Amino acid sequence: MDFEENEKPVAVSPAVVKRLPRYYRYLRELIAQGRTRISSGELSALMNVTASQIRQDLNCFGGFGQQGYGYNVSYLFAKISEILGVGAGFHAIIIGAGDLGRALVHLSMFEKRGVDIVAMFDTGEGMVGKQFAGVDVLPLEELETFCTGQKVDIGVITCPKEQVRPIAERLVRIGIGGLWNYMGVELKYDPREIAVENVHLGDSLMILNYKIASRKHARQEELSPDGDPDTNPLDENDPDA
Repeated sequence: MDFEENEKPVAVSPAVVKRLPRYYRYLRELIAQGRTRISSGELSALMNVTASQIRQDLNCFGGFGQQGYGYNVSYLFAKISEILGVGAGFHAIIIGAGDLGRALVHLSMFEKRGVDIVAMFDTGEGMVGKQFAGVDVLPLEELETFCTGQKVDIGVITCPKEQVRPIAERLVRIGIGGLWNYMGVELKYDPREIAVENVHLGDSLMILNYKIASRKHARQEELSPDGDPDTNPLDENDPDA
């Protein structure tokens, strides 16, 4: 049963934080559908998370529910948005104006989450001076000057791998709030110094590959008349697999 907790919020685990964006997305869809309230059980069915887990997660921040009513969708969405910093007015820069950097700057994702991309930086002569999605590409040597003269909260790293760590060090020295690193180089810093989110697109692709291969494996076993594992191309004992 949903209810408002008056207890002091507990320390929030990384697992809970990772689920918050899912709450945000589902609640946004419910608002678009005109829903005004929802129970933890209904939200559980949508998100494939237990109702108990949902209540535990939200109780970390105060609960937000009401006995016999459930959750007010708009209110809960507003509170989750506040917790996630949506609308906090964060400013971001993108380091690297290659294919990935240019793709990111065109995404509406930033604007929808209240993040304003204020500049891109690159070392390539063919990129500096250009503009993408209304954002200027500046020379990398102007990074410190730009960031000390303007409010910059997030550094989005899309530069070549060999430049990731030196760029990260420069951004840490500048004192910006966080790094969003797309380049598969694991960055680790004291979270009291700077927040870091390492995005491994290749890992996600390989997990998808695994799921597809596992489904094929399962289907082949079902179709095999004798269940002979030698007919399975994914046999782990096959050196050519």
